[in-house]
Amino acid sequence: MIESLNFLRPYLRGWPIILVFMVAAFLTAKKYLSYVVPVYESTAKLRLADSDEGVPESNLFKDFDIFASSQKLNAEIEVIKSHTIISKALDNLSFDVQIFRVGKIRKSELYNDSPIFILPVEMTEVERNQTFSLSMINHGTFSISGEGVGTVKGKMGDTIQVGSSKIFVDINHALLKIRPDINLVDNYEFKIFSRRRLIEKIIGDLNVTPVDKEVPVVRISYRSANPEKAALLPNAIAEAYIDDYIQTKFSAADVTVGFLHERIKEISQQLGESELAILDYRNRKRITNIHQETETDLRKISQLKIQQVNLKMSLDAIRELETYIASGKDNFLDLAPNFEAFTDLLSTEIVKNIKALQAEKKDLLIEFTDRDERVKVVDEKIRDLTSYLTESISNTRKNLQVKYQNLSEDIARAEQVFIDVPEKERMITILNREFEIFQQSYNFLNQKKIEAEIARSATIAFHRVITPADISPEPVSPNYAIIKIVSTILGMMAALLLIFIVHAIKARVNNSETIESNSTIPLSGLIPKIQGQENKFQFFKQILTKWEVKELVKPGNILVFNGFSEKEGVGFIAKNLLKVLESQGRKTLLVSFNSNGDKSMTPVQKSDSIYEMAISTQQIRTFTTDQIQSAIHRAAENFEMTVVVNSYIHKDSYLAVMAIADCNFVVLDARLTPAKFIHDVEVIKSEFELPNVHFVLNRAGYNPSFLMEVFRFLQNKIFPLKTKAKTA
Repeated sequence: MIESLNFLRPYLRGWPIILVFMVAAFLTAKKYLSYVVPVYESTAKLRLADSDEGVPESNLFKDFDIFASSQKLNAEIEVIKSHTIISKALDNLSFDVQIFRVGKIRKSELYNDSPIFILPVEMTEVERNQTFSLSMINHGTFSISGEGVGTVKGKMGDTIQVGSSKIFVDINHALLKIRPDINLVDNYEFKIFSRRRLIEKIIGDLNVTPVDKEVPVVRISYRSANPEKAALLPNAIAEAYIDDYIQTKFSAADVTVGFLHERIKEISQQLGESELAILDYRNRKRITNIHQETETDLRKISQLKIQQVNLKMSLDAIRELETYIASGKDNFLDLAPNFEAFTDLLSTEIVKNIKALQAEKKDLLIEFTDRDERVKVVDEKIRDLTSYLTESISNTRKNLQVKYQNLSEDIARAEQVFIDVPEKERMITILNREFEIFQQSYNFLNQKKIEAEIARSATIAFHRVITPADISPEPVSPNYAIIKIVSTILGMMAALLLIFIVHAIKARVNNSETIESNSTIPLSGLIPKIQGQENKFQFFKQILTKWEVKELVKPGNILVFNGFSEKEGVGFIAKNLLKVLESQGRKTLLVSFNSNGDKSMTPVQKSDSIYEMAISTQQIRTFTTDQIQSAIHRAAENFEMTVVVNSYIHKDSYLAVMAIADCNFVVLDARLTPAKFIHDVEVIKSEFELPNVHFVLNRAGYNPSFLMEVFRFLQNKIFPLKTKAKTA
């Protein structure tokens, strides 16, 4: 776990740099915020009228907006942001003149807190939107300068000529009376905007958004460097929008009332003409109530047809009876049962008399013959009655025939009435339809006229400001806390980036992972930063024991310690190993190379068991490789252990010494040795087939603080110079 966090060591070591950068960034941000111009924002909330709701659910109030189109929320937002509404809002605000107090570093905008009044009396469009400088010379005199107009001096309360324009300048006595601490004598800037340019500037800082798509509430926000202006404009825009809505509604209602009045007069005239047309047609056609009249005639015809049907049935029965009697009148007694069609008393009596005479005849024929007078008299009576009955039937038929004919004629005459009924109904329907159209239009227009008059009279709107904009005590920009936090974080990131870049440029060995990941040469020793002689002795004793267990160190071995520079600790390691060997009583030879070496190359006894052979670096340049190796071998024969502090790698004869070693220890310093040297050792070992090469990492895990290194740098570089100067 600790090894996986080794990449954090440079940052932990450089925490003072990180802290310094963070503090510097924080102080820079704080200084910047003291000069930056703050921006304030105020918001007003406007509830739009809902066309589906009244107050309180009254149809009368709903009808107030009867002529307003059903506006959607986005359309209303565009209306609020329109030049028309903003221009009406600016009519009630003095935003046309913008005044700044100019300081050494920044300038602040003034509004009602301005100690001077500036009012354009006459001004050309060319000189509008131009920035002018105003310097107060004293409490009564000032000078104005601008591009193309030069410098003009004037006195307070006067109208002065600036270029082609006239500007009135005076002291705000009311403000100075309330706030006498305000400094009047100062440098100012002012700009007089054209209305179009001012609206464009306001739209850039104005934000109109819906609170929610389903809720008819609009948020009107405005940003300004002056908190009072930021609060005044949203309220003015909301009021201007409501006033414009009322005025637009009143104008529409007023125009509508006039239009409806003229239209009602026209429809009233057409309605009167339609009524006269219906009256004239009824008089000409003598129509009282065509429906009732038609119903009466239909009922009359129906009754006549019923009578005709009954009469037809009787007539058909009489005709059949007449034909039947005529065909069988000689045997009238046999036909008598068919007389049942006659139900009147006379016919019944005649039939009874005929039957009685027939019965009497039968009785006489029993005694008399057909020629008997009495029988003949009876036959005569029967014939008289039969002829009478036959004539009666015939007359009845004729009478029924006449009645039937008369009924048919009456029905035909009655049906003649219905020939022009469809035409009458069509014309009446047309006339009534026209009348109803005019009447409905007349009623509708009168109703709408009343509604329009109500809307014209009711100068109210259901748009209302539910949250007015207030003066914001705190600016929204810049966000002091966020800027300070972000600046501090950026300072920290800059420090981390700097440490990373420096660490990457230095590319030191740093730790054992760097060696193991860049070389196949084994790492046989990790020597930390050790304080105290006893601790050093114990540690190197353990190192020597480990090497012996691994059979890296054996009696009679030549141990060669190699390095790239003096500061990598080759001499330190050799020195401490010699102390351990001396404590163990081993006869040991130390071979070193220096400029003051003995030319005879004779070992010199330094202690009871330690001998040193110093070889001159000047002399060795004249030796061959065999001579160097032979000299060291001859000297090592008389000692139990030989420790060689070799010349630095890439220096004179370092390869000759490394070639005769039983074990080569290449010493790397975690803080000083560049990482690229690991690869150089790998190349040397492979190219020259050097025996038994091992790495030893000096100051492993050593991560000194940045302050300690600065202190040491000052101690090594500055204080020694002062000491030398004093000595001189």
